[in-house]
Amino acid sequence: METVSTVIPGLMQKKQFNVIDVLQHAATWNGNVEVITNSVEGGIHRIGYAELYDRTSQLANALNRLGVNAGDRIGTMAWNTWRHLECWYGLSGIGAICHTLNPRLFPDQLEYIVNHAQTRFIFIDTSFIPVITNVLDKLPMLEGLIVMTDKEHMTDDMREIGIPVYCYEELLATEDSDFVWPLFSADTASSLCYTSGTTGNPKGVLYSHRSNLNHAMITAHGDMFDLSARDSFLLIVPMFHANGWGLPFSVPMVGGKLVLPGPFMDGKSIYDIIRAEDCNKTCAVPTVMTILIDHLDDNSLQIPSMSEIYIGGSAVPQSMIEGFEARYDVDVNHGWGMTELVVGTFNSSLPFMDELNFEQRIKVRCKQGRPAFGLEMKIVDDEGNSLPHDGVAFGKLMVRGPRVIERYYRAKESALDSEGWFDTGDVSTIDKRGFMQITDRAKDIIKSGGEWISS
Repeated sequence: METVSTVIPGLMQKKQFNVIDVLQHAATWNGNVEVITNSVEGGIHRIGYAELYDRTSQLANALNRLGVNAGDRIGTMAWNTWRHLECWYGLSGIGAICHTLNPRLFPDQLEYIVNHAQTRFIFIDTSFIPVITNVLDKLPMLEGLIVMTDKEHMTDDMREIGIPVYCYEELLATEDSDFVWPLFSADTASSLCYTSGTTGNPKGVLYSHRSNLNHAMITAHGDMFDLSARDSFLLIVPMFHANGWGLPFSVPMVGGKLVLPGPFMDGKSIYDIIRAEDCNKTCAVPTVMTILIDHLDDNSLQIPSMSEIYIGGSAVPQSMIEGFEARYDVDVNHGWGMTELVVGTFNSSLPFMDELNFEQRIKVRCKQGRPAFGLEMKIVDDEGNSLPHDGVAFGKLMVRGPRVIERYYRAKESALDSEGWFDTGDVSTIDKRGFMQITDRAKDIIKSGGEWISS
């Protein structure tokens, strides 16, 4: 008689996940670890995870009082600050969607994004109020602004812009710090971030609680951000850029100290906060790191606490990698990602690199790196055929996995091909050790004689 196999379910606990669990864990087990902010109002602000969690619970109560419901898109237009962090957790925690807005967008792009997302309220730093008031008459669904400051820094003109305006600290002051967080599927939407719109209108990427947890856990490991409770991490990359590279979740998750620069992105301010808070890791785009290294070079300064800098957003110049390593004993970890998947690869050091001379090692370090577990990656030709990982063949970079977009927000059709692969729009090579290197954007190359060449 033929034996029929039976699938036996596991006997482990099932728990619905809410991103607020990350902050609850930080508050419970690392409650005195600080979040440091170079505040918008001026001066250094310090708060432990335990107090930050209590304030986030107050925010949740305030959101309920404002009539914010599960699924509502609520915007943030803010610098990296403790208040912005509270919004991330408070909004997603109650089941609403935290919609980060990039203040650097053109007015027509901002108008499109706010209206397309049907954003009800926007939490906004005082610096960016003119950005919103510039397009306010074109945002019919926007019900109000919450200005992320205290009563002392509210001005009469802020309260007279034509829609209801609330003071963040006044809202929190009247609320209790007890809040019962709702339970819902981990596939519930938690946050929304729009692409830059370099080709057509910006497109919304809707992350889930599950994808954010998956990303935070994976990127914390040793070959990515290598996070632990011993870290003092300076989060320079904006929280409105590609979901903040997931670091507002992953650093608190491990109990690391989180250092936030606020609006102060000049070389001196970055240097000062690195020295004051003994930051050992930071992350930014190459432009910001150029500002920092120029300040260090021009003033003969050192940053002895700093061990690793993670750089993405565009290709890192070889001279920058060489400069930080040779003059400041800092490893530059070159990475690649995009809004549709956040962090994709990092150029972590492998044992074979120890055997290379300086020039050979730098050549490898200039590549965008290798994917972490859970992200499948391949390169294909224009017929969809897989190409070899030999470091020579180059083709369209395709990815898939639980941290990759399935479709854009409010889109009717999937963003994937028939086999579930997402076309990143990048063209790259992958070498025999798995190191990926971007060579071009697909829109910047042309077909000539059966081959792709850069335009």
